[in-house]
Amino acid sequence: MSNERPFTVAACKCLSVGKKSICGSVSIDLGAQVLAVDLGLKPALLYDINCATANQVQQYLCTLQSNSLVSKSLITVDINGNVLIVNPDMVIEHLKQLLIRSNVMVIDVCHTLEKPQITEPLSGDLRSMLQEFLSVLQTHVQLPNAARPLVVGDEAEKWNLCTLFGILLGFPCTYWFDQSESFDNCLAMTPLLVFKASVSWQAEAEGHACCLYSFSTPALLHKETQASLENWSLGLKERFQKQTVLSNLSITQSNVTLRSVCL
Repeated sequence: MSNERPFTVAACKCLSVGKKSICGSVSIDLGAQVLAVDLGLKPALLYDINCATANQVQQYLCTLQSNSLVSKSLITVDINGNVLIVNPDMVIEHLKQLLIRSNVMVIDVCHTLEKPQITEPLSGDLRSMLQEFLSVLQTHVQLPNAARPLVVGDEAEKWNLCTLFGILLGFPCTYWFDQSESFDNCLAMTPLLVFKASVSWQAEAEGHACCLYSFSTPALLHKETQASLENWSLGLKERFQKQTVLSNLSITQSNVTLRSVCL
């Protein structure tokens, strides 16, 4: 049996919505993403393939774990209906370091600004959000039945999920806006630098290319964000060298300008 076959079978069995099943290259890509989380190449992945529920994603993850394809430490997290597969050890350490060192660049993109700007990291609501999520996550992993999805509902009502997801997905820079004012942003027609990190999974003879990271930063803030981007790149390369499952790490940069940007 080829390496990707068990991942495809698990996805088709557990993640179907209605008459639509997840098979082929999509299931292989998801499998590579889960492996990357398990290997510590990224703290978490945001499940956005279809409308599968947290329980379905949990069933998929449990199937992989029961077949010893990934470790049993991975968990499913549901934040206001947004489902993630999380490496709790990596996320907990990541959040602890962030709360101490503020080593993620936070970019204010409120719609009232003429252009994006660096904001003071982890001030006020941002720090409270991370502390609250860290506490909820630590409590969950200590439960005897932690195999159930962690559902975060009421606690997340006031959280800026754009900012939180940027942090949980391991981006070196994350966007923030005052959602009490508006969910709009000032990124329309703003030149952006798009960074992508891709790997190959030798599940097939020619290998399956998978994008592990994709995020952007405003080009006008490149000088201010450059150190964070270089540290992120170096850290990813170091973690990549410690595993042998995924290969051909490639980090690329491109330029885009969009009429509107949805965060």
